[in-house]
Amino acid sequence: MSLIAVCLGMDVCAGLQAREIIPEAAPSTAKTATQGIGFSPTISARDFAAHVKILASDEFGGRAPGTAGEEKTLQYLVAQFQRMGLAPGNGESYFQTVTVMTSSTDVRRSSMQIVLPEKHQELLFGTQMLIATRTGKSETVLQDSPMVFVGFGINAPGQNWNDYADIDIKGKTVVMLSGAPDFHMAAATPYENHRLNFYARPNYKFEEAARQGAAAALIIHDKRGTGYDWYALQKRWSKAQFDLPADGAESRLPVQGWINGDVAPSLFASAGLDFSRLRAAAGQRDFKPVVLTDAKLDIALASRIVIGESRNVIAKLVGSKYPNEAIIYSAHWDHLGTHPNEPGNNIYHGAIDNASGVAGVLEIAAQFATQNPKPERSIVFLIPTFEEEGLIGSKFYTRHPSIPLQDIVADINFDVLVPIGPARDFVVVGLGYSTLDAIVKPLVAAQGRVIAAEDVSQADSFYRSDHLSFALAGVPVLYMAGGTRSQGMSLRSQDFAQSTRSDYGNHRYHTPADKFDPHWDLRGIVQDLQVSYAVGATLANSREWPKYQAGTVYRSISDSLHAASAH
Repeated sequence: MSLIAVCLGMDVCAGLQAREIIPEAAPSTAKTATQGIGFSPTISARDFAAHVKILASDEFGGRAPGTAGEEKTLQYLVAQFQRMGLAPGNGESYFQTVTVMTSSTDVRRSSMQIVLPEKHQELLFGTQMLIATRTGKSETVLQDSPMVFVGFGINAPGQNWNDYADIDIKGKTVVMLSGAPDFHMAAATPYENHRLNFYARPNYKFEEAARQGAAAALIIHDKRGTGYDWYALQKRWSKAQFDLPADGAESRLPVQGWINGDVAPSLFASAGLDFSRLRAAAGQRDFKPVVLTDAKLDIALASRIVIGESRNVIAKLVGSKYPNEAIIYSAHWDHLGTHPNEPGNNIYHGAIDNASGVAGVLEIAAQFATQNPKPERSIVFLIPTFEEEGLIGSKFYTRHPSIPLQDIVADINFDVLVPIGPARDFVVVGLGYSTLDAIVKPLVAAQGRVIAAEDVSQADSFYRSDHLSFALAGVPVLYMAGGTRSQGMSLRSQDFAQSTRSDYGNHRYHTPADKFDPHWDLRGIVQDLQVSYAVGATLANSREWPKYQAGTVYRSISDSLHAASAH
């Protein structure tokens, strides 16, 4: 395997050392870690806690890809699947090697200038602009690139909305607003914003610009349209960007990035345009792209490109009647590793994010493994890598699936299971997207609970975990987020649920404080996992093929997937 050095989006760079594949028959470290535990064949709080405690321990070092923590984690997962008697899920291997590209902008050799009739206006990397490339090229140069303002950069045929209407932007630079129209408008607009919708995501905007043939795309940042401030964006884009290597499977921009919203008004004014008026016009269905006639763009982008590897873990329970059809359970194993330059506790243990999700999948796997009779359809347990850096492992899997995508019945994903004890509700992130809701609802009701959607926010979690890779590939998905309201009716019990979630989000998420706590009340999580197991069992013993609801972008993707497989 190749020697690579990779910046893990932290304060340090870790070396992915040349190594041999883990011996799948003898993962000794993991076996030692679980000696004497005596795991139950059914879902239990005790077993769930044992998995989280081990995966989030100091020994695993925060489970960063390319570190000793990866090796320990993969050994542990394989040991558990072997203990359950589950087969390798990728041919004869439990592993799927994921090729990862990192791109780091060389700030000293990179520049951006707006060429105006009477002057050149240089934008400074970090404070005024951020740029990178997805092409894998170490040098990219644009000269005198025409600039076009394309509103929100959205092309949504189903909504009769096209910010690229009546203009050819091949070879040009597109400049667009962040978010979606109604994030910026006090009153309702003609645009249908479905939660944080699909089209508001920065990745969508860059991908659409690439499909349109743009040479570069720049999003004008504002906190209302993104949910985060410029400093947070600067911190992330000043480090390595992670991606799959360019392989021709999708269009990619030579340059993509951001402009600080504080710079935009003067930039547009220099080109003789009123930014505030253009922003207001962009919220209307009849908006047309506007050429910045007096402005051209010069970019010199130098990048350090490194190719490396990590691994997904895949196990499989072969179906008794329809082995070629499968339900997938997924949860990412990676977290943020150890930051040796930070004082004090510098291990980012990732107990809730996402040792909890992995423990949930292991508990469900154990129950399926002992189920008699065996499920009619196959059950696949996918533990992807590099979720924290852009859903890389799951995206790789959907491009190289161990089972054809059209034969995957659904993906059931877990990420961040917060222990609040028994709950009155059961949150399905993306509720209303597919017919899977109809399967979940009676199972939740049987526990005396109600099904609920996630809180609507600009940080919509439907777009922030591995199920999204499957949704974008046309596979129906469920993202099980558990409960948010404690079962007790007293104010104290409600305060406990809210304060627990708030404390995690504000003080523990992506910090060293995300540690295992032996005092957690895991009864609610056990109930959540029982529902999630029952959803898979229901699908595994039926001929049902869930579908996305008509009108969703995922329905059109899914229809295209199944139409292509029919030929």
